[in-house]
Amino acid sequence: MGDHEALGRDELVGIVRQLQEAKGTEQEQDRLLEVLLANVPDPNVSDLIYWPVSTLTPEEIVDRALAYRPFTL
Repeated sequence: MGDHEALGRDELVGIVRQLQEAKGTEQEQDRLLEVLLANVPDPNVSDLIYWPVSTLTPEEIVDRALAYRPFTL
């Protein structure tokens, strides 16, 4: 996964929680999102955090992002 160390589910949940709570500077938030994107197959995981169709817990967001499978033609 690039230059990022693979993270476990609990660590990913912690990142999502921090992103939802908008803690830290914009640079810190951007870095957290980069790490999250490097650790889940869903390239649109940020939509689940910032523009969810329904209210999701951090655990639900991570589970959906990890379960993502790209559509193949």
